[in-house]
This record gives sequence, structure tokens and C-alpha cells, in this order.
Amino acid sequence: MEIPAINLKAIVLAHWLLTVWGSMGLPLSYAWSNFSILAVGVWAIAQRDSIDAVLMFLMGLAVTILTDIVHFGIFYPPQLLVAVSGFSAGMAILSLLLKPVSCFFVYQMYRERGGDYNVNFGFPTVSRNRDTYQSIDQQDESSGPTNPFNQAPDTKPGVRTY
Repeated sequence: MEIPAINLKAIVLAHWLLTVWGSMGLPLSYAWSNFSILAVGVWAIAQRDSIDAVLMFLMGLAVTILTDIVHFGIFYPPQLLVAVSGFSAGMAILSLLLKPVSCFFVYQMYRERGGDYNVNFGFPTVSRNRDTYQSIDQQDESSGPTNPFNQAPDTKPGVRTY
């Protein structure tokens, strides 16, 4: 199945516009978190071959999904919404709803740029492939067995034992 390509510029522009409109009714921490991630998105646009920029933008979008939910839970206006705060809350919620879709497309861009992020939860695995191991029985030919550290021969006599 071919996934349609969406431009990274369109994703950053859409989230920038929704963040500007949505930050009117929420505290400054909402705006700072979203604008800082959008700055990473601009970095990903500027460096077209950078895998790290796209991965950081993807992880930032994922983190702001959680922080936006916290912001809505704490700071959603409990009073009757007036036109400006209602519009602002609607745009912030629309931004939150679009972020998982944006994460999907940014992940596809990450894969297109050559990224291959394998999730490892730290569970040990057993592998029987030992082709990459070097044998400790073989000696390197550059250092002989008589002088293993390639040091100059010692001219002083040895220590006497009495």
C-alpha cells in the first residue's frame, strides 16, 4: 500500500497556525512547548538529509500530545466560553487531534530519510550467531611473542634477588 507523501512544510505550517490560534485561551507553557517543537520541525525542513532532526521532531510531537492533554485537563476554561476562548479551545483541540496523524507522516519521512528506529524495551535476547566474534587465541603478527608491546629492548641489567 502506497502512503501519500505529505510535505513536512505543510505539517509544520498547519501546527504553527493551530498553535497560534489555540494559545490565546491557554497558558504560556502550552505555547512554549508547541513552538519549541515547531522550531525543531523548521530545523528538520532546513536540513533535508538529517535523520536526527526528523526523529527529534517526531518525539517532540509525541511528547506534546501528552502535555496538551495535561494542559486541557488543568486549564480548560470552566466558565461559559466566549467567542475568542471558544475558538481558541477548538483550535487547540483540533491541533491535538491532528498530532497523531502528523506523527504517522513524520515517521514515514523518517523512514524515507534512512532512519530505522527499532524499539528495544531492554529484554535480553539469545543469539547463536558468533560470526562477528574474534578469537582470542590468535595473535597479531605486528607484535611478536617476545615483545608484545613493541617496546625498545631494556639495556639495564635485571633486578638481583638475594
